[in-house]
Amino acid sequence: MRNTAILLINCPDRKGLVAAVANFLYQHEANILHADQHQDNEAGLFFMRVEWDLEGFTLPLARFHEEFAKVAGPLEMDWRLELSSVRPKVAMLVSKYDHCLADLLYRQRSGELACDIPLIISNHPDARPLAEFHGIPFYYVPVTREKKAAAEAEQLALLERHDVDLVVLARYMQILSPEFVARYPNRIINVHHSFLPAFSGARPYHRAYERGVKLIGATSHFVTEVLDDGPIIEQDVTRISHRDQLEDLIQKGRDLEKAVLSRAVRWWIERRILVYGNKTVVFD
Repeated sequence: MRNTAILLINCPDRKGLVAAVANFLYQHEANILHADQHQDNEAGLFFMRVEWDLEGFTLPLARFHEEFAKVAGPLEMDWRLELSSVRPKVAMLVSKYDHCLADLLYRQRSGELACDIPLIISNHPDARPLAEFHGIPFYYVPVTREKKAAAEAEQLALLERHDVDLVVLARYMQILSPEFVARYPNRIINVHHSFLPAFSGARPYHRAYERGVKLIGATSHFVTEVLDDGPIIEQDVTRISHRDQLEDLIQKGRDLEKAVLSRAVRWWIERRILVYGNKTVVFD
């Protein structure tokens, strides 16, 4: 893989933004590999992702923030620099259903997800054999109504000890407290087994079946304090018919869950997501 740098920008929209970034990189001999931008005309905002090869780039990275700030400041840019060589640490939280976890572990092991998975946390012991097969430390932290705060404190301590960058709820069937969410803003990704905002909350397949819908879906989104209301990253649907029973909906839905969650995690790892308000920009 190439050693690249990735610049993510959002700012008020105005003329000359693309030229300002491109000219800065050109001055330092950057070979731009990918560049994409988006304008939200209603909000008056501009978003950009640009990736370049660090081979031949003449500006030392230690000086990048100082030098680019001279461009970004007058243009009111909110920006960050990421390096493809830095592999983020991703923690997995799971309950009893392990299909999403198994899919993510396979994708990471095969090299599709360029990250490290330092730990798996579960409120049930069921996923321990899967974690052991992949050689990943497994922590069983039971959660009860009376001891939920203590369980979350233990989970947060584990995440901090392993210096985690992203938390993935791979069908973790517990509602996180506002205090937990606040520790990882826009760094907790959940998969919900419906096409949000339809059928949020518990038992969405059952409610979809009772409603007689002809499409079911799955949604990956960032977690906020409001249940199933965070910025949406990816969604997908599949068609069903009157012949499909509840078990068929669940089986078809699990394939969707794996797909939308793995895409969201990969896009986060590749630094392709920008969040603003309750929306996301996901660069191709």
